[in-house]
Amino acid sequence: MSGLCCGLHITIMRIAQIAPLAEAVPPKRYGGTERVVSYLTEELVRQGHDVTLFASGDSRTSARLVPCCPKALRLDESVNDPVPYTLMMLDRVRSCADEFDVLHFHIELEHFPLFQDIAARTVTTLHGRLDANELNPFYDRFSQFPLVSISDDQRRPMPPVNWAGTVYHGLPLELLPFSPSADGGYLAFLGRIAPEKRPDRAIEIAKRSGIPLRIAAKIADQDRKYFEEHIRPLFDDPLIQFVDEIGESAKGEFLGQARALLFPIDWPEPFGLVMIEAMACGTPVIAYPEGSVPEIIEPGTGFVVNNKDEAVQAVARLDELDRAAIRNRFEERFSARRMARDYVEIYRRLAESSLTHVDISVEEKPNGHTKSDTRLTTAGEATFRHGERARPS
Repeated sequence: MSGLCCGLHITIMRIAQIAPLAEAVPPKRYGGTERVVSYLTEELVRQGHDVTLFASGDSRTSARLVPCCPKALRLDESVNDPVPYTLMMLDRVRSCADEFDVLHFHIELEHFPLFQDIAARTVTTLHGRLDANELNPFYDRFSQFPLVSISDDQRRPMPPVNWAGTVYHGLPLELLPFSPSADGGYLAFLGRIAPEKRPDRAIEIAKRSGIPLRIAAKIADQDRKYFEEHIRPLFDDPLIQFVDEIGESAKGEFLGQARALLFPIDWPEPFGLVMIEAMACGTPVIAYPEGSVPEIIEPGTGFVVNNKDEAVQAVARLDELDRAAIRNRFEERFSARRMARDYVEIYRRLAESSLTHVDISVEEKPNGHTKSDTRLTTAGEATFRHGERARPS
């Protein structure tokens, strides 16, 4: 039996996942949001839910795929403006919205004007930074939409809105293998070459530590000048190796063979998927305390440092950390199973609240009979931290 009916707590839900069209789901290379959408979608299917993915036509999924453009727009040289494709996708979602219990958007804000009358059946995960001045009046205007943050720190710039929860990202446990030793002996930098990611800091930390640094990073068109003028000249040291952008299949070896991941950011990082990718390999993280970092990196999984001097000292202390313990903590806090479970609880709560505000739970007893428990529900907030229910804010 599928869906929610008359407030009855049903196991299977009909869920629409609406992804950005810039990258495929999962992306061929860089693309954190699309990667998370893929992990969530596949885990929801594995748990038995009826899932439809609205995404680019070159996406790969075990869910039902609705292709909304032939291929990832970033890779399509014939596309000059992605907005028409996004609007056509939203029109398509709207035309079949009644087929779903919940519509889960991952495209930030373009859908809000079109779905105001059914906002209570939507969930919007905000994957980006939220400190732009123009966002406050926007989210104030559309404050009825249930929103999910990917870290608690991400919420700080926002006006009062309808927070449905904080859900940390998660990875499939089998995605990245555990590496018990860092046989490569190098430090790793993985992500984007951009001013806010501070690859220059990573390079200086490595040079001062006397340990090789391997940089695997995407260079977007808007960051090309920064790379050529400020980062490429720093490659004159034999300790520094630039290996370009790498795909998913190469991440396990790249991160697993590293002594540590350097994450010396200079911006309010909403989550930082690469941190938990490193932890999945058992690789510790040395990071600056910006954005989500203090929520993700705990004692024993890495070092949170305030400057380059502290980072160099942290490199010297890496042997104090247990790589198996880092992997175990990853499994406890950052699995795709936990992420999907947290989202399903939000989906169910919102779906039930939008129907009757009466929740009828059906419990099967050992003798095969059932017992119904009816209770009033409210549209409160569920916040998830470290894989457990936390007190609503």
